[in-house]
Amino acid sequence: MFNKFLRENKISAVLLTVIRLYLGYSWFTAGLHKITGGFDASGFLKGVTANPVKGPDGTVVYGWYVEFLKAFALPNVDLFNFIVPWGELLIGLGLLLGCLTTAAMFFGLVMNFSFFLAGTVSHNPTDIFLGFIILTAGYNAGRIGLDRWVVPYVRKISKKGIGNEKTKVKA
Repeated sequence: MFNKFLRENKISAVLLTVIRLYLGYSWFTAGLHKITGGFDASGFLKGVTANPVKGPDGTVVYGWYVEFLKAFALPNVDLFNFIVPWGELLIGLGLLLGCLTTAAMFFGLVMNFSFFLAGTVSHNPTDIFLGFIILTAGYNAGRIGLDRWVVPYVRKISKKGIGNEKTKVKA
């Protein structure tokens, strides 16, 4: 019943738009500040790997994530210095414009969980909660936005099929 309300109701679309704009503004400004102010994730990554999240008994809770950060993120910090600020900016832009809203929110949740696993609490629990509402609502979350036109177009293109002769470019 609640899912139907989130996914189909016009009043819900208005409420979802408010949530979407709030999250979009947060993501967009976070990314913009990182892009314009300079961003270097190496200090954060070194701090997270040196002081991982520990349980009450002192054992590392997300050892697999710490190993991922040590083995992949730190050696490729330049990649993360690009992906994090631009990812945040594009997630914010998608949510603000209501364009590919569910995709933007999915990647926003991936980033929220990444920060959360690293031990950064901040506003992540609230963003994750609101993000799941947006993700559950699907198309209705972007109905008052560009998704009103983009989603039907994407569906139309996907029905034609990528391998369809009509969609192939002639050399």
